[in-house]
Amino acid sequence: MNSFLKGSIGTLALFVLSEIGYRMYLRWKNRSLKSTDKSESRKDGDVMEVFFFPDKEIPCKVHFLSETRCFKDSCKYSHRKTSLSELYRYLGSCRRSMDVCVFVMTCVDLADIVVSMRQRGVAVRVITDDEQEKITGSQIWRLRKEGICVRTDHSSNFMHHKFVVVDDQLLINGSFNWTRNAITGNQENVIVTNHTRVVGAFKAEFEKLWEQFDPKNHFESKLNA
Repeated sequence: MNSFLKGSIGTLALFVLSEIGYRMYLRWKNRSLKSTDKSESRKDGDVMEVFFFPDKEIPCKVHFLSETRCFKDSCKYSHRKTSLSELYRYLGSCRRSMDVCVFVMTCVDLADIVVSMRQRGVAVRVITDDEQEKITGSQIWRLRKEGICVRTDHSSNFMHHKFVVVDDQLLINGSFNWTRNAITGNQENVIVTNHTRVVGAFKAEFEKLWEQFDPKNHFESKLNA
């Protein structure tokens, strides 16, 4: 009983700390954005790309995400462009904010990128399904340990979205869950666009769910039940 109680308290403490950390970070972000020159906004021109999975190979993150790249002959990962390497590239282009709304996240490589964004000072928020955060291999508690705020739906229905908004200007959306099977097994699709109206609609959906899944709403509903 004592070990169970300690574990429950530890889990709750981690959850609360990630929420507090997010709110403190949000204040800093708002001040930072006010001082950012508008000329620093994304200058990629029109972006509209479609990628299909499965990939035949797993790309090397170092080769596609680092400035030095990877030139090891013994590298077990691919240095050829794949759908996942393009996803790496777009996620790695993030500079200010990353809003991730994905049903299930078990892929360590993609979670690594999210964590690296947080470590670089990017404001990261994650929404996922409450049942999927508990499955074997879920990366959600790892993200929370890294100080990333994660919110879940607390519902018997699925939070089934699979999209990411990068810097409030770029949308990554499709059927693709963040799992190894989605990369090398399933038939999946991902669309990447910076179309203003489309990105704006997904930004609004993320903000709606972020407020809806605020843990204080869940606790208040339990108290009033």
